[in-house]
Amino acid sequence: MHRLCLDIETLPAEEANHGALRILFDKRKAKKKKECCEEPGDFEQYLLGTSFDGSFGRILCIAYAIDDKPVECLNGDKDEAKMLQEFWKIVESISIPAKNLQWPDYGVQFIGHNVIDFDLRFIYQRSIVNKVKPAYNLNFARYRDYPIYDTMKEWTKWANANIGLEHIALALGIPTPKDGIDGSQVYEFYKKGKINDICEYCKRDVEATREVYKRMTFQ
Repeated sequence: MHRLCLDIETLPAEEANHGALRILFDKRKAKKKKECCEEPGDFEQYLLGTSFDGSFGRILCIAYAIDDKPVECLNGDKDEAKMLQEFWKIVESISIPAKNLQWPDYGVQFIGHNVIDFDLRFIYQRSIVNKVKPAYNLNFARYRDYPIYDTMKEWTKWANANIGLEHIALALGIPTPKDGIDGSQVYEFYKKGKINDICEYCKRDVEATREVYKRMTFQ
């Protein structure tokens, strides 16, 4: 079995999608007014929130590490579709044919922090949008650690809680990966052209996640 540790960094929707998002925003705003609810904020704020939405947000980079090999990073700034194709080729290269199609096992454990609800889900959604077929349909079933080991879910034992990677890393004596940048600053760094800094940050997250995983599984 191979272990694939991964992390992604995302950006808000490109300008080409702003027209569709304006339609969704206006409908949401009208609904809020009708229900006498709180205003949904302005459109610019709404656009920034798309960095958490695989429907319109985009992936800037995917950092990954196979087993104990060095961490690598795929850059999708110029071509997100090509980056996704490269990612799925890597997945396919370390996978084995599934013997049982009802309960397929491809011999790969995907490891990440909040990877079930964010990273892998986002990758699948962007793959669909970009017409990139994944290597296979990964099982996202909860309350298990294979084929997806989510360090946040396993740390909280699937309680309804959000614990950051830095929190767990520091508790275990692992250096923080958030030195000089964290997720909330990615778009600001991107606008300043600091893409290499973002990729290095993404790689540090993968390294920290791998160390957390090893500690949690007593390796």
